Amino acid sequence: MPIGFVQIPVGIVGPLLLDDYEYSVPMATTEGCLVASTNRGCKAIYASGGATSALLKDGMTRAPVVRFGSAKRAAELKFFMENPDNFDTLAVVFNRSSRFARLQGVHCSIAGKNLFMRFCCGTGDAMGMNMVSKGVQNVLEFLQNDFPDMDVIGISGNFCSDKKPAAVNWIEGRGKSVVCEAIIKEEVVKKVLKTSVSSLVELNVLKNLAGSAVAGSLGGFNAHASNIVSAIFIATGQDPAQNVESSHCITMMEPLNDGKDLHISVTMPSIEVGTVGGGTQLASQSACLNLLGVKGANRESPGSNSRLLATIIAGAVLAGELSLMSAIAAGQLVKSHMKYNRSSKDVSKVGS
Repeated sequence: MPIGFVQIPVGIVGPLLLDDYEYSVPMATTEGCLVASTNRGCKAIYASGGATSALLKDGMTRAPVVRFGSAKRAAELKFFMENPDNFDTLAVVFNRSSRFARLQGVHCSIAGKNLFMRFCCGTGDAMGMNMVSKGVQNVLEFLQNDFPDMDVIGISGNFCSDKKPAAVNWIEGRGKSVVCEAIIKEEVVKKVLKTSVSSLVELNVLKNLAGSAVAGSLGGFNAHASNIVSAIFIATGQDPAQNVESSHCITMMEPLNDGKDLHISVTMPSIEVGTVGGGTQLASQSACLNLLGVKGANRESPGSNSRLLATIIAGAVLAGELSLMSAIAAGQLVKSHMKYNRSSKDVSKVGS
């Protein structure tokens, strides 16, 4: 029952120099300081020669839960699913769901007489939740032939795990797993970021690592990765709720060259994005994807557009982490928010 649209301001940060290419990154947010801060991070990265990234893994997951009359019987299906000799047969059944679906593996876990089967598959340029769910449905129907006593409780048993913080995503990954790094020169740290390498390294250890451990954080060993992820997700038509696991990130900082330069990296194991389907088809979101050069499906290399989008997001997170950490280290956080997050006019009346 659509009734219209809710407007969210969109800003552009960049150029983000990533893997020798420049990107203008759209961010939809009501936090004005976020765009300015991320842009400063992009400036620091650019002035230091750019950032580099690597895609570590690409696979969407879905984990149905099934029940048997006994734990022994559930274990029998677990052994069957994880037996390498059965993989090709399962893959043929699974891959019928789509010309892009490619089963990569199945990881099973038992709780009593209940079995959770975590299917992982490649999904081309789609985020892939529907695609993997259809493949899982095919396999469940196929398994009923040899396991007629299997009771399918639900096609999603939360071992996936979607839209919830979960150790399985943090450890095994979900969607795109990306690492991004940059070396920031000493003069850039001083002139652009207004702080020092030693201050940043010390703050990162105490805040992002020790502080997050004290808080009992799960995948939250960073300053504000979710800020950047959410803003780009909304601008490019991703599922905003998947920001939960897509923002899993550990930020690392180390001194280089006798403490003069800074090595910074972000490792993000579960960025869940697509460039086709869902909100990517809306006009404004489609335009933002086009701005990044990743609109739609890549026919020559299926999946490359969504993988590139994931690396751009990681690069933008790197910029955001660098700038916010610098603001905190220099004691400028409150001052900058008061300056950039306050409007001198009532913008709610501009439209009327």
